[in-house]
Amino acid sequence: MGLNRARFRATFPGMDRRPPILDMTLEGEFRTPPRPPLLNRILFWAVITALVCGALVLAAVALWLAMVILPVAIGAAIVAWAIWRYQSWRSGGSIGGRSRDLWRR
Repeated sequence: MGLNRARFRATFPGMDRRPPILDMTLEGEFRTPPRPPLLNRILFWAVITALVCGALVLAAVALWLAMVILPVAIGAAIVAWAIWRYQSWRSGGSIGGRSRDLWRR
């Protein structure tokens, strides 16, 4: 009766880790890792370029939307101000001065 090796590994998964391999020269210096293949480097920069372009497009759309909404908001504010002035004039009150008494007959 021995230990069930598969069960032991499933119980303690951290015990099965291998130590890192240190690649050193005979002089005691670390070797530089090999460069990734050319296609991987091209793909990396293509993805970075696509993300930057996507961010620029999103910023341009947001700016365009703000420029479209701004005149509408300004027009709505002018109309609201004009209606408020008209209602104030119709009620006989003044904008900056004393307003009419609400209980006056």
